[in-house]
Amino acid sequence: MDNKIAFLFPGQGSQYHGMGEDLVFNFQLANNMFIEASNILDIDFKKLCYEENNSNLNNTEYTQPAIYLISIILFKLLEKKGIKPHAVAGHSLGEYSALTAAKVISFKDGLKLVRKRGIFMNEALSPGKGSMAAIIGLDINEIKEICIQISGICEIANYNTPRQIVISGEKIAIIKALELAKNYGAKRAIELEVSGPFHSSLMQSAKNKLEEELNKINFNKTEIDIVPNVIADYAKTSNELKCSLIEQLDNSVLWVDSMNKLINSGIDTFIEVGPGKVLKGLMRRINKKVKVYSINSYESYIKYIDILSPDKIIIKD
Repeated sequence: MDNKIAFLFPGQGSQYHGMGEDLVFNFQLANNMFIEASNILDIDFKKLCYEENNSNLNNTEYTQPAIYLISIILFKLLEKKGIKPHAVAGHSLGEYSALTAAKVISFKDGLKLVRKRGIFMNEALSPGKGSMAAIIGLDINEIKEICIQISGICEIANYNTPRQIVISGEKIAIIKALELAKNYGAKRAIELEVSGPFHSSLMQSAKNKLEEELNKINFNKTEIDIVPNVIADYAKTSNELKCSLIEQLDNSVLWVDSMNKLINSGIDTFIEVGPGKVLKGLMRRINKKVKVYSINSYESYIKYIDILSPDKIIIKD
């Protein structure tokens, strides 16, 4: 059976205490990258990721570089085994991992960028003023109606699956939207534990600061096809990729459309590369026919490496 592979890189929310410890124990590459990242940002990543009582792991400015680090370690381990994607995509923060995998930006530049991105997102609004929430079981038109009815900023942040949508905005507005969603018959409507209203117009100041930083970075021509969140289509130029990262901060993550673009272009095998299994779960609700694997740990790497090796999977031209 011929297969056409895409790597998917997770975003914020996939982090967990202890992530990466098994990789460092089993691979010198992982240990070296933990040390390199710690030196670049002056953060003890082993302490950050390993310690269960380390609250910084859930603080956006630390969460983002930690997830990025684990994702790139796993990518490089797959790359060493000759497992290469035909295309890549990343969910929000994961787009930086995708760009690094495609050699558009360096690991060092990506690490610095996601740290600054996290800081800028934290600074965009005073703590407690903004929020995000997941609504499950309503169609997109119903959620759009809810957002229109709410007084205040309440916008669609993530189109995760056809019936799992994340909204973002002012906290008071989000709470009211949750009440309305329950009246509409939502199966679940829950506020998320996040530090700000990401992917909403309230991120404008963060967007401006990030644009300044991105303009300092050299973007290479991509070596692998990339589908950015905000356009849900293949990016054609380095400038388009840079603009997509800028626009992503205060615009919706078009994950459903992005995945359908990949599937419609012939991708039939997806490998989630990074901590957690969030994207695997989303794909199961987008399209049950495609194959999905989650490489998030040493155990999963060992479990799937033979199945995914080039002599078992033939990647179409």
